[in-house]
Amino acid sequence: MDRATGLSRRGVLLAAGAAVAGSALPSAGAAAAPAKLLPVSMATHIHGPFSEGLASYAAHLEQARKYKVDVVWFTDHDFRIAAYGHRQAVHFDGASEPEHGLDWTWKQHLVGKPDSHGTGFVAAPRSPQDGGGKALRLAAAGDGSVRFDGVAWNAMANACVADTELTLDVLPEQVGAGGGLTLEVQLSNQPGKGILRVAYHIGGVDNVTHKAAGALGTVRRPAKPGVWQRLTFVLRDDIAKLWPDVVAGDNALTGLALEVRQGRFVVDRLTFTRSRRAGQAGEQLRAEVIAAVAKKYPDVTQFRALEVSMVRHLNWFGGDLTLPAFPTPPLRNNDAALTASMVRWLHAHGGLVCWNHPMDVAKRDELAKLIVSQAALGVDLVEIGRSPVEDLLWVYDVAARNAVFFTALGSSDDHDATDWAANEEHFVSHVWSPTKGRADLLRALAAGAAWFTDLVSYRGAMDLRVGGVSYMGAVLVGSAPVTVDVSATKLPKGASLEIVTGKVGTGLTPSTTVTAAKTGKQQVKVQPGTYVRSQVRLKDKTVAGVSNPLWLLAKAPAAPIPAARKRALPY
Repeated sequence: MDRATGLSRRGVLLAAGAAVAGSALPSAGAAAAPAKLLPVSMATHIHGPFSEGLASYAAHLEQARKYKVDVVWFTDHDFRIAAYGHRQAVHFDGASEPEHGLDWTWKQHLVGKPDSHGTGFVAAPRSPQDGGGKALRLAAAGDGSVRFDGVAWNAMANACVADTELTLDVLPEQVGAGGGLTLEVQLSNQPGKGILRVAYHIGGVDNVTHKAAGALGTVRRPAKPGVWQRLTFVLRDDIAKLWPDVVAGDNALTGLALEVRQGRFVVDRLTFTRSRRAGQAGEQLRAEVIAAVAKKYPDVTQFRALEVSMVRHLNWFGGDLTLPAFPTPPLRNNDAALTASMVRWLHAHGGLVCWNHPMDVAKRDELAKLIVSQAALGVDLVEIGRSPVEDLLWVYDVAARNAVFFTALGSSDDHDATDWAANEEHFVSHVWSPTKGRADLLRALAAGAAWFTDLVSYRGAMDLRVGGVSYMGAVLVGSAPVTVDVSATKLPKGASLEIVTGKVGTGLTPSTTVTAAKTGKQQVKVQPGTYVRSQVRLKDKTVAGVSNPLWLLAKAPAAPIPAARKRALPY
């Protein structure tokens, strides 16, 4: 419910959608494509420290350099950018503790073999500033320690540390030689270092010190024995001191643990303060972090985008990147009508909308029926290049048969940036574009001048040309056949170029014929009432590259052809 208007989120979205007659999309018009186009490779589904994974922006940009990807679109989750509904405090009232219905859970285990240890959630002593409840006592002696790892439901404590401070109320009851309490925070994966961790050693020292050894940073903090005290941890400041070569804000809080060795401590009231996450401020903060990292990677073009996450997931490219309204608590609703209304809302704010991992909540035939009956929920792009790619290509051919026009993209959906090639999904999207500018890339995507390839096994250029001009993604209307030059460069040994032709009409199964070309080039005659696309099939029979189609319609369809796709016959 929107408190200011009294409208439900669903009502707000439906009202916004109804006010928009059409998508605010870049238009290529009916003119022929420019003669000089560049093959631009793009990672179109990438998550950094404003999402829930281990990745930093710098680690992703290193991967882009390694794999020679020209453009990276950073598609962090919208509600995580705003830290909406994220954990605010832990009061140590028990092993599981809800906040707004979402649990925080402590998992206890031993490190090494302590001679003795003890833990418990106790009614006393507890912090005088916590206002009741319990506290956690931890004790360990000998060669070992006791450790509590904190886990928030759906990673709802994870957030970029650029604006995050922690506080912890601490009572040191006993500290032995070399002992103390450790608050350990796990951060993000950084190039050349790995996953950073900061271990705050509390007690047993008189001064604050900082020391880094590889990916581990140690900050020693004094603590007065026998009294409650509140300690504040400004993560970005400590990261900057430990690793001055790292953009401090390019990190997320991805893990948190408490550990006691040679001592006894009571802890209470852990808080997470995020100073700039109200409204649009989270996106402003993300822009600042990305800009700071971008200075180190001038050779990789990068753009901000959003993954809209409270409906069936949608990537939003271009537009004003206004964060939409979120439900409380932030729980995803897969209702198709709600997703369609969100698509209309996003179009009202400009740009293109992509339907992400469309088979996560729908099986193949169900998805095809939904796409045909509801015009793909109004999206401009769909992730077809991901697992299970054969099923998704089947769905794509059903859509093409029914003249449902959208651009197929390939996706990696990478959250960790350890190795793009080893990620479960590793498809890359490509477009024919005159430049790597955002407006030109959006125009190419809207026009369907795109193909996707497997990052590891195929990186060639694919095209459908008419009269020497790229027509991939185009929709033509005419009564005479059109000669199309189908091509795929740099075919791997044993791979083949396949020509897929299909009839345009109605039906919930594909109507395709597949023929293999003898080389990476073949000329085909496309008959009225058909479409053509191509794919690269490897020696092991897997599909490693797919072009978007060209349609030749026998007559103009009832629904208008999207302006970005409408092209004049070349003769």
